[in-house]
Amino acid sequence: MFFFNVVFKNFISPELAKEYLAGAVLLGAAPCTAMVFVWSHLTKGNPAYTLVQVATNDLIILVGYVPIVAFLLGMSNISIPWSTLFLSVVLFVVIPLAAGVISRTVITKSKGLKYFEKIYIPKFSNITIIGLLLTLIIIFSFQGQIIVDNPLNILLIAIPLIIQTFLIFFIAYLWAKAWKLPHNVAAPAGMIGSSNFFELAVAVAISIFGLGSGAALATVVGVLVEVPVMLQLVKIANNTRDWFPSSVKDN
Repeated sequence: MFFFNVVFKNFISPELAKEYLAGAVLLGAAPCTAMVFVWSHLTKGNPAYTLVQVATNDLIILVGYVPIVAFLLGMSNISIPWSTLFLSVVLFVVIPLAAGVISRTVITKSKGLKYFEKIYIPKFSNITIIGLLLTLIIIFSFQGQIIVDNPLNILLIAIPLIIQTFLIFFIAYLWAKAWKLPHNVAAPAGMIGSSNFFELAVAVAISIFGLGSGAALATVVGVLVEVPVMLQLVKIANNTRDWFPSSVKDN
């Protein structure tokens, strides 16, 4: 609200500011459930802790995403249909989660765990990447005129998102340091808190505001800045390993 309504008020219209704010809220309220495994691995994080935290994030999304988004957008005077929010969570979280549980149970029983992990799962690895890339291409094509007319807007959206990512990371990371937690817990804790479930945010933004909306563009900018920013945080975490007591795994 501070950046879009105060700092940037001379650069973007009130209507666009409201849409960009909505996209930022949708992005920030969705805790990471996938890419954090990569960030944790790059910092030699504890895989068991990472898995538990990701599972916790899934539960948080199921019960907390809708009221959190509705509350924050309500504070910003942005009205959204609760039914659409609930439907989005069902479509993009509940159904895939249920499909994953069912497929794992059925295939593991019939063909074994090795087949499921080595053959079945790799079949879908490229589908996720292709789907995400197609979504980004479609959104940017719908936003083409806005981007051409206002290229500065991309930078303006990125600034608060980057600051948010660094701020949340250091809150969790330094808190873990104060608690004297080992680095292989502190690093993924910071990564999990600062990264986002951007697939859900993009999907919800499109469902509620449409492909050509500023909200959809804001979530896409979040996708574009997350990877380089998170890699920088990985570097920071690895360079500050000596701030933390050694874990059994580190030794």
